Amino acid sequence: MLRSRRILPPLLLFSNLFLPYSIPCWDPAVSLTLNHPTLLLLEICKTPHHFRQILAQMMRLHLTDQTFPMSRLLHFSAISFPDLLLDHAIPLFEHFTPSPNLFIFNTMMSALSFSADETVVLYKSMLLFRICPNEQSFLCLLKASDCLLVCKQIHAHVIVTGFDGRVYLQNSLIKVYMKCGKLDLASKVFEVMPLRDAASYNIMISGHSKKDCSMEAFNLFHDMVTSGVDVDGYTMVGLLQLCGGMKVALLGRSIHGWVFRRMSISKPCLILNNALMDMYAKCEKMTSALKLFERMEKKDVISWNIIISGFSSTGAMDMACSYFREMPMRDLVSWNAMIAGLAQMGNWPSLMILFKEMLAHRVKPDRVTNVYLLSAASELGFLDQGRSIHGWLVKLHGNSDAFLGSALIEMYCKCGRTEKGLLVFELIKSKDLTSWTAMITGLAFNGHGMKALDLFAELLEGGLVPNSVTLISVLSACSHSGLVDHGLRVFSDMKQKYGVEPGVQHYGCLVDLLARSGKIVEARDVIRNMPMKPSKSMWGSILSASRDHGDIRHAKEALEKLVELNPEDDGGYVLLSNVYASCGRWSYTDKVREIMARRGIKKTVGWSCVAIDGILHYFVSSDQLHQSWVAIHSTLSGLHKEMDFLAEI
Repeated sequence: MLRSRRILPPLLLFSNLFLPYSIPCWDPAVSLTLNHPTLLLLEICKTPHHFRQILAQMMRLHLTDQTFPMSRLLHFSAISFPDLLLDHAIPLFEHFTPSPNLFIFNTMMSALSFSADETVVLYKSMLLFRICPNEQSFLCLLKASDCLLVCKQIHAHVIVTGFDGRVYLQNSLIKVYMKCGKLDLASKVFEVMPLRDAASYNIMISGHSKKDCSMEAFNLFHDMVTSGVDVDGYTMVGLLQLCGGMKVALLGRSIHGWVFRRMSISKPCLILNNALMDMYAKCEKMTSALKLFERMEKKDVISWNIIISGFSSTGAMDMACSYFREMPMRDLVSWNAMIAGLAQMGNWPSLMILFKEMLAHRVKPDRVTNVYLLSAASELGFLDQGRSIHGWLVKLHGNSDAFLGSALIEMYCKCGRTEKGLLVFELIKSKDLTSWTAMITGLAFNGHGMKALDLFAELLEGGLVPNSVTLISVLSACSHSGLVDHGLRVFSDMKQKYGVEPGVQHYGCLVDLLARSGKIVEARDVIRNMPMKPSKSMWGSILSASRDHGDIRHAKEALEKLVELNPEDDGGYVLLSNVYASCGRWSYTDKVREIMARRGIKKTVGWSCVAIDGILHYFVSSDQLHQSWVAIHSTLSGLHKEMDFLAEI
C-alpha cells in the first residue's frame, strides 16, 4: 500500500509561482529514439520481476542520470503496473530524477491522481521547477480534486495559463463542479464556453437530471438541437433518467419516439435500450419495459436487473422471480432487487430462504442487502431476527458504520427498544445527519418528545444543519408529546435559521400538533392560510381531534373535505360516526352508517398479528379461518376460566 509522503517541502497552496518558464532540455515530442538495448528491453518488459532486473542494469550503466530513460522507467512503473510498482516509482522520482520535465510530472500526477494532496504537491513542485503546465496537467489535477476551494484555484490557473478555450478541459471543469454539487458554477463555465460539443451538453443535461431540474435540462436539449450540435445516445440517456425520476411516462414516450424518428442510428445501442427500459420501469409501465426487453437482440446483466427491479418494486414478485431464475448470470444487484421486493411485501420466510441461497452461491452481501433485511425485520416487528442480523453486522462491519447504524436504530425503535437504539447511536463514531434523524425519529415514534428535542439541540451544537426530514421528525416529536410551544418555535425557525421552506408534511405536523392539543380553530386557520392544498392527513387530524373534543361542526367540515379528496375511504365516515356516538346522538350515527351503505362503502376490517418462529399469523375479530383455530379457541377458553376463577378468589 502506498505510504503517504510529501514529494517536496510543502508550500502555500497555489501561491504566486508564475515565474518565467524555462524550456526543458529534452522534448518528448522529438526525442523518442530508443538507441540503447536496455531501453529496448524495458519497452518489451511484461512482468515486475523483469522490470527490477532492467532497473538494476540501468542504474549500473548510469542511464538513470538521464531524463529520457528515467521518463520511460517512471511511465512503466507508475502507469503500466501501478498496483505493483508504484512504490518503486515514487523513490525513483524523488531521488533519481534531478531534472524532471513536463512529461515526468504529468506521469506522476496521473499515477497519484487517487490522492488529491499528493497531486497538488506534485503540481506545486512542477511550478517551482518553472515548468509550464499543459492541458494534461490540469486534467490530472481535476481528476484528483475533491474540494471546491481547490477546484476554484485550478480553474484560476487554467485561465491564467491560457487553456480556458480548450473544450475537453472546460468539460472536465463542468464535471468537477457538478461532483462538488455546484450546479450554478458549472452553468457559468458552460455559458462562457466559446465552443460547445455534444459532451458539453450531455454533461449539463445529466447534471440537471440528477438534480431534478427538468425545465433546465429540456431547455439545454432545445438549445443543443437549435445550435446544430449532433444529439447522441448519451443525451437521450440523461433525459430518460430525468423522466424516470419524475415518473412522467408520457414525456418518456415522447423521447422514445424522438430516438427512433430522428437519431441517425438504425437500432439503439445497449446503453440507450437499458435507459429506455429503466425509464418505463420507474414509471411503473412494466408492459412497455417488457416489450422492449424481449425485442432486444443483445442483453447484459443490467438489462435483466432492470426488469427484475421493476417487477419487484411494483409487487409482481412472481414475474420478478421468474426472470430472476431465467437470467444467465446474476450479480449482487440481482439478489438485492429480489430481497428488496420480498422485504417490501413483508414475506420474511421467502426472504430468508433467498438470503441463504445467496450465501450458498458465495455472493457476499453488501450494506444495501443488510439494510433491506433490517428494514423487513423492523416493519414486521421481528426483534429477535433483527438482533441476529445486528450481531452478524458487528462481525462484518463493526459498530461505527453510520449507514448501517441508522438502519439498526430504526429497527430497534420500531420494535419499541429505544434504549437499544440509543446504544447503537452512541457507538457510531462519525455520526452523519441521517444517524441523528433516525434517532430523533425513533424517539418521536415512541413518545419521548423531550429526549428527541434534547438530541436535536445536540445536533445543532455539533454544527450540523437539519434538513427537511429532520425537521419533520422534530415536529412529530412535539406533536406526539403535546409540546406545542416547542413545535411552534421549531416551525417558525425553519426558513430563517435552517433555510428549509416548509412543505406540506411540515404543515401537516403543525396542524396535527395544534389539533391534538385541542386548538382546532387554530389548526383550521393554518389549513386555510397555508400556500398549498391540504392533504388527507390534515383533515384526518382535524376530524380525529374533533371526535376527542366533541366538536361536531368541525368534524362535519373535515369529513366533507375528506370525501372530496377520497370519496371511497371509509376512515372519515367511521370517525364522524364515533363523534356523534361520543355526544350521544345515536340517530346521526345511524344516518352516517346508512350513507356508507348507500354509497357502497364498507368499513375496513381491523386485524392484528403475532410472530411465532419467524412466521406472521394474522387475525381478525371472531376469526375461524386460521388453521389452528380449534387449539387457539381451546387455549383462550382455558384462560378465561382461570381468570374467572381468580376473580372469584
